[in-house]
Amino acid sequence: GFCRNIILNNPKKRNALSLSMLQALKEDLLHDVKSKDLRVIIISAEGPVFCSGHDLKELSSEDDVKHHSRVFEICAEVMTSIQRLPVPVIAKVNGLATAAGCQLVASCDIAVASDKSRFATPGVNIGLFCSTPAVALGRSLPRKVALEMLFTGEPLSAHEALMHGLVSKVVPEDKLEEETMRISHKICESSKSVLALGKATFYRQMAQDLDTAYKITSQVMVDNLTLRDGQEGIEAFIQKRKPVWSH
Repeated sequence: GFCRNIILNNPKKRNALSLSMLQALKEDLLHDVKSKDLRVIIISAEGPVFCSGHDLKELSSEDDVKHHSRVFEICAEVMTSIQRLPVPVIAKVNGLATAAGCQLVASCDIAVASDKSRFATPGVNIGLFCSTPAVALGRSLPRKVALEMLFTGEPLSAHEALMHGLVSKVVPEDKLEEETMRISHKICESSKSVLALGKATFYRQMAQDLDTAYKITSQVMVDNLTLRDGQEGIEAFIQKRKPVWSH
């Protein structure tokens, strides 16, 4: 299996999520996602700012309400599609992630950050509360931490982000590539069909009460056993050999 790299590459504009950037990101995320060899997608960025969020020029009063609606609509599509993709998506963060950029990190399945990274939702300071970033933030951080970020606009350090669960790992900048690739390679060793089933089920059960969650996941484990890769893996484990995923 291989991993696809998506690199936000407009550092002059602080990798702002303009309408065109969002459209390109959506296209890149969905591109050939059914490929049997694709196992992981990594989102990273050029320059000192991972992503500064929406392009505020596009949200000024010159543009009409219809345009504004389109920007938020496609942004929501990008964020939700990340969790609907059949492969894990890793954010590789080296620098500042603010507003919708912070939302992007929160929306990824895994986030590895360098220790110089920072995370903020500063919209309140310019009179545009970060209500859409709050959806992803409120689902990956404790409520009081999310609300402090949203009410004050003050950034979390990389280590605070780690402590509260916004990112999964913090490493020195010179180890960021290595650590992200280590996780990616580990995922690449697994069966794509098993990963896809597991990821879809994880997000589905998180939205349910405990009993429903167990009903859903018990049925999925029964289904997982009918997958060829499930049987192959179990047989290999019993025989103490490494499974070979054929597809």
